[in-house]
Amino acid sequence: MKGEFDMIFADPPYFLSTGNGKVNINGQYIKFDKGDWDRVRSSKEKDKFNTAWLSQCYRKLKDEGTIWISGTYHNVFSIANCLENIGFKILNIVVWHKFDPPCTLSEQRLNFSAEYIIWANKRDCKRHYFNYELLKSINSGVPMPDVWTLPAVDFWEKHCGKHPTQKPLCLLYRIILASTRQGSLILDPFAGSCTTGIAANLLGRKFVGIDQSKSFLDLGIRRRQEISVPAIAQQMRTKMAEIPEEVMVMVNHARRELREKMIETGICYLRAGDSKGSLLVTPGFERMHYVLLHTNGEECSLYKLKIGGHFQIWTKETLEQHGFHPQHAPYYIVLLFDKNNPIEFKVPPNLKESINTYRAKIRPLSHFIGLI
Repeated sequence: MKGEFDMIFADPPYFLSTGNGKVNINGQYIKFDKGDWDRVRSSKEKDKFNTAWLSQCYRKLKDEGTIWISGTYHNVFSIANCLENIGFKILNIVVWHKFDPPCTLSEQRLNFSAEYIIWANKRDCKRHYFNYELLKSINSGVPMPDVWTLPAVDFWEKHCGKHPTQKPLCLLYRIILASTRQGSLILDPFAGSCTTGIAANLLGRKFVGIDQSKSFLDLGIRRRQEISVPAIAQQMRTKMAEIPEEVMVMVNHARRELREKMIETGICYLRAGDSKGSLLVTPGFERMHYVLLHTNGEECSLYKLKIGGHFQIWTKETLEQHGFHPQHAPYYIVLLFDKNNPIEFKVPPNLKESINTYRAKIRPLSHFIGLI
């Protein structure tokens, strides 16, 4: 069948393994062999291999679909040339900057802290699917750049076993949201431990994975079984959406009348610390760009702050001049928001949580709009 898949993500061999098992780096012998599938090859061999599998991907990709391919300098130049020869058009080359890279064991090179992801569509494609607004919203309201600072694979992603080139779920989370809709069909021709499939399932997409290793596919099946438990699935959705530099939301409960007054004026306020007037600013304030107002976990509204990462301190008397009647403290944190443009969002299931419902808290924006 032609044109089945809405998106393809491929993590092909990088051709790094020497076949010797270990390499000598500054006098230290380091295991650097992942298997015959990753052995070093000539430029001609790389081009032949990449042309073969990319040609099949071209045939199986829908006309409006896109393909994402990860790599390093060892393979991306060959892939880029093969893509264009086959009939693809490169849209971007994303730099995945790892903020926690391992130290390169050499004093003759810069430290390796990045991988590259080529994003392409079919050259004749009139308009590919791209969720521009969603990526913009999780990037402080400005267009998503082509440099992504994301962590490497964390320990919680390896409960069922390890793969030598496993990608983090947060990376596939962003790629899948960027270029697919709910129910889309995704292909990974080098599935490995099926990270693409796990992210696809957690986001309500369908997945087909191919790999030559039965042991890696068995690992992928165990991971899929793990997320069949609803509580674990929800926990993983939350974790993979968390980004160290992500935009945050101030979630603030207010009585119905007060909430309506806040929306009328575009002013949200909360106590600045305790009743004696001390100021407590928790981590995340500097990345706060939105405010969510609710009453007892219901009647929720989401708005963008006029100035991201910015708040003011007002006295009780200043708030009274704007028609409010604060009674609990002499000073208040004030957030000014765009009252005329409420933002569509999805109310998370845990917004209402006993006594904590009534406490102001800072939460990632992806908890509210990432899974729409």
